[in-house]
Amino acid sequence: MTKLDTARKKGIYLLPNLFTTGALFSGYYAIIAAIAEKYEMACLSIFIAALLDALDGRVARLTNTQSEFGEQYDSLSDLVSFGIAPSVLMFKWSLITLGDIHPVMGKIGWLAAFIYAVSAALRLARFNTQIGTIDKAYFQGLPSPAAAAVLASFVWICLDLELAGPDLKFVALPLTIVVGLLLVSRLRYYSFKTINFKENVSFIWVLILVLVFVLLAIKTQWVLFVTFSAYAISGVVLTIHSLRQKRQKRSQKAKQNTQDPKKPMP
Repeated sequence: MTKLDTARKKGIYLLPNLFTTGALFSGYYAIIAAIAEKYEMACLSIFIAALLDALDGRVARLTNTQSEFGEQYDSLSDLVSFGIAPSVLMFKWSLITLGDIHPVMGKIGWLAAFIYAVSAALRLARFNTQIGTIDKAYFQGLPSPAAAAVLASFVWICLDLELAGPDLKFVALPLTIVVGLLLVSRLRYYSFKTINFKENVSFIWVLILVLVFVLLAIKTQWVLFVTFSAYAISGVVLTIHSLRQKRQKRSQKAKQNTQDPKKPMP
């Protein structure tokens, strides 16, 4: 092996990791903006991080530059952008004011933010250990970018409605905990990875896509909140539907066994 081959082997791919670095920067800036009480900028930064996170993997696959380093770097970036940043945002915007009621409530506030952060870390660790062994069509548990989008869009629409975080602390508290628990749940979420974008689609889908872009331009935060909240709820619906189908199949098999008993031996 030549020195050049060794250098290439030890090096990292620049293009996909630039996108990951951009996502990490956006997540880190969201934390800084939340601390500085620039909440709208913090929400926007989290969505920019989500966009860059969606692009880095696709760029790596298109350019054939996937690497184990890139996977680990992407996971660490996700923890900052979709784990730490949303928890700090929720705590600084609303949950911190629980301490004004009672010191114990103050502890509950930062513990709720921690539950979300640690759930995101556990979700990412579980995902890394299941790569290549699970159905690519579905995620197990709410994906961390979607969870971060739910919290960020919630804060964003409250800012649009001029609702103060301290007034919504008893809404922000259960929302943060529930979204955190969805991260580590075993609910099934459609991954959209099985969609073949190379196939021809109906013209109606183009119109729907244009409509989505128009709505995003008019009321960005509302469209994002409705979309990602619906996606978070879809996991519950999909899992319940799947369980019902399994029960129906079991009951049908049981009925068939009772209706068609084995013939007795002669």
